[in-house]
Amino acid sequence: MKRLTFRNPLMLRIAAFAFMVIVVGAIFSATAPNFLSLTNVQAIFRHMSASGVAALGLTFVIVVNRFDLSFPGIASFGAMTLGILISMGYPLWLAILLGVGAGTVLGLINGLAIGYFNLPDIVTTIAVGSVASGLSFLYSGGMTLSDNFMLSGILDVNDRKIIGISGPVFVMVLLFLAAGIVIHATRYGRGLYAVGENAVAAHYSGVRVRALIAFAFVMCGALACWAAVMLSAQSGRSDVTAGSGLMMPAYAAVFLGAALFGKASAPATFAGALLISIILNGCTLMAMPYYYSDAIISAILILAISIFDPRISDFLRRLTSGRNAPTSPGQEA
Repeated sequence: MKRLTFRNPLMLRIAAFAFMVIVVGAIFSATAPNFLSLTNVQAIFRHMSASGVAALGLTFVIVVNRFDLSFPGIASFGAMTLGILISMGYPLWLAILLGVGAGTVLGLINGLAIGYFNLPDIVTTIAVGSVASGLSFLYSGGMTLSDNFMLSGILDVNDRKIIGISGPVFVMVLLFLAAGIVIHATRYGRGLYAVGENAVAAHYSGVRVRALIAFAFVMCGALACWAAVMLSAQSGRSDVTAGSGLMMPAYAAVFLGAALFGKASAPATFAGALLISIILNGCTLMAMPYYYSDAIISAILILAISIFDPRISDFLRRLTSGRNAPTSPGQEA
């Protein structure tokens, strides 16, 4: 068993992440004195709850080396499914169950098409996401749904505290712990990483590649709708654009976490989502226009993808080791 010392790469990465949080926190606290207040720290975690859950679902897809561009549309469809059921007077638990179930079904369609029929992931998920976005308009013609929301109890999902922790934060932490166990402590998780590393080798090693790819997309769809439930509980309504703001933060969180910790994982995504939430919160306290925040997230995403790219990582390793990168394919430094 490896000792957790600062010679351990994992400890170095954790220390680097902690240093980044301290530096960012120091910068914002110098410009906004209330940045480190307990109220604001709680606001940071509440802000990251919905986008963090959506990023957690995306983590499953990234681990199997695929991409999903449908989950914002799926989240919108899940939100509107939740809203129409609440408006019709159905029990809250059933509305939440069917709202998340809608995302599960659409995620399964993605998974079957990509895992079993070998359709391209980007094209397939764009199509499914577009269909989901279109279906979300059928419930109300694009109008916001808020009937019975005050009486349904969904606002309590956002306002209630569980063992002293805000409800959305508690749900987010619980989902991250459950996903972490699945990804990092079960044979299914090891299979997911095997598929992501080399699907052909994983198949000949007895891993059920197609089923695991389908499972990853199912988790992405289901958790996107969980995020939509949390957004509806925060706003007190269901909107056809509920998932439109999830794409960039989710991808930025997953790839930033992967860049910080060496690979996509549940803890890495949590760290990435937390760092992004801290930055966005600081920008809000500094009264920056929202489009500056969008630009910052986009820049973080590009930087994280660049660091996560193995070609760039290999080039940086050559530079730090004092070796020159090869000038042509097959030429050794």
